[in-house]
Amino acid sequence: MRKRGRPAHPDTLTPAEWRVIEGVRHGLTNPAIAARCGVTIDAVKLHVSSALGKLGFASRRELQQWSGVRADSTLAADSRTGPVAWSLGQVARVTRDLTGTADWLRDVVGLVEVMRLDAMAFFACGQVRLYLSTGDPATNSILYFLVTDIHAEVDRLRAAGVRIRSAPHRVHVHDDGTEEWMAFFDDLDGCALAVMSRAQPSPLPPIG
Repeated sequence: MRKRGRPAHPDTLTPAEWRVIEGVRHGLTNPAIAARCGVTIDAVKLHVSSALGKLGFASRRELQQWSGVRADSTLAADSRTGPVAWSLGQVARVTRDLTGTADWLRDVVGLVEVMRLDAMAFFACGQVRLYLSTGDPATNSILYFLVTDIHAEVDRLRAAGVRIRSAPHRVHVHDDGTEEWMAFFDDLDGCALAVMSRAQPSPLPPIG
């Protein structure tokens, strides 16, 4: 006789529990997790309680510190052995108006949008990703975007109505003659952003 009901899932947690627990580990509240997963707050509480029981944990804090990996993740089969060199992968910035600023970064500044969730937006900036969320922009640090032609980019931003704080200007010359250039402009919150460029000297023509 075939057993009724859902077949057993070959993992510590069910897919629904994993989605909720990843939200917990990301530091989200139950309402935020519910909105992100498209379930009720009571369902989130139920999944958290179930995961605590399965894992033998007594608190949400323990879930946040748990480093388990779901069975269908790429990391589950990754040996992750040997020393790894650190590199910058993502920077965070906050804004008063997430939708407006995300649209501005995409449509005016020209960043490539990777994904947008309920309260988050992500953009590709070369090898580094920009994470945008809602908050007090007074806490932001300045982001410096490396561009090839700094004068052309500043002219493009100015034509799009962006407030330019300072025109492109040279800030340093290295021993090999490479020049460092910067220019600053405002985002929609009135906070500073910057573009920077490195100009290398032209090679000397051959003698004779």
